[in-house]
Amino acid sequence: MGILAANIVAMGQPFTAYMYPTAFTVDHSASEDWMWVAQFVLIDGKMRGLFTLLFGAGLYLFMEKAWAKGATRWLQARRLAWLGVFGLLHYYFIWRGDILLLYAVCGLIAVALFIGMSAKKQMVLGLLGYVAGGIFYAATMLFMQNIAEGDHGGSVALEQMQEQFNETRDKDLADGVAETQIRQDGSYADFVGHTFDKHAADQLSMLGFFAFETLPLMLIGMALYRWGLFEGRMNGRKQRFWGWTGLIVGAAAFLVIALETMKGGVTYYGALTAFVGTSHFPRLAMVLGLTALLALYAPRAGSWLGDRVSAAGRAAFTNYLGCSLVMLVVFGNWGLDLFGQLGRTELYGVVLVAWAAMLLWSKAWLDRFRYGPLEWLWRCLTYGKRFALRR
Repeated sequence: MGILAANIVAMGQPFTAYMYPTAFTVDHSASEDWMWVAQFVLIDGKMRGLFTLLFGAGLYLFMEKAWAKGATRWLQARRLAWLGVFGLLHYYFIWRGDILLLYAVCGLIAVALFIGMSAKKQMVLGLLGYVAGGIFYAATMLFMQNIAEGDHGGSVALEQMQEQFNETRDKDLADGVAETQIRQDGSYADFVGHTFDKHAADQLSMLGFFAFETLPLMLIGMALYRWGLFEGRMNGRKQRFWGWTGLIVGAAAFLVIALETMKGGVTYYGALTAFVGTSHFPRLAMVLGLTALLALYAPRAGSWLGDRVSAAGRAAFTNYLGCSLVMLVVFGNWGLDLFGQLGRTELYGVVLVAWAAMLLWSKAWLDRFRYGPLEWLWRCLTYGKRFALRR
């Protein structure tokens, strides 16, 4: 559910609008500028980071069960390979914001190289990797912003680099215009063709770039699972204190970054720096804080709403891909033709409708069936046999 709140802008508007409000095809009002701040502080990167950490914990949980039955890492490798296939289909034929291939590749690396290590080593390597990634992201993004937006005092070399960075920006924005025309006036075949023609290799660049965040978080998730965070084996008072501390301190740092980015208007490279460069470390604080608090409070949330949120989580794979498929129809002119027509406020309204649908269908389905539809398919493909679906 949180992933959709993060992704909805890039589903209903040009992809660059996810971080850069000027890329919206409709007016982005002053109140929506503050919505941009709220989303940046509360949602962007946090949902992805939380899911990545939990994915790492799930990798180790799966292997524990596999080892207990005499299976080896090859079962997990097969499972992740099929996840990668789903990711490729998702990226090229539904929505190019896919993260499943990234998770599959990083998961394979984690299982091949790190899953046999002690929890302490996993945590240390995860933190060191995350710090190294943060330094790399900050140095890269700040350098790009300084070159693209700075005054270089007549330096020919720096001005040439500035021109190249600005050409990259203009090319990205022009691609958003082309995608808008296709989604509003073209066919589904045109949409798929554009992805293959202009973005076929983007998956590889994303793998290389975001692996510095994804793989370390998976290792941290493994270590936290083995230390009993999700089973209530940690000191509850300390967990509560550090959970709220991480959440509040991280959110405060995000707010400072957002307000600094807004000074004088959000620029293309300023937004990129905020989203990827300077927010890396406060994001970890918020993700760890959220994880600690959810592990502490979620088991007590046995209510009408809590049961439905839990069911939506058990069908997360189906909900993730299902939302992308539904939004493909909602926003394409082969469906409801709403791409580029809705502002940020209206897009959040779409999220609320989708959340209601997820809460309704997930529990109703799981009351009758053992797994979500895609969870069942993925399980059958992993084990190479058909499992009973109906309860």
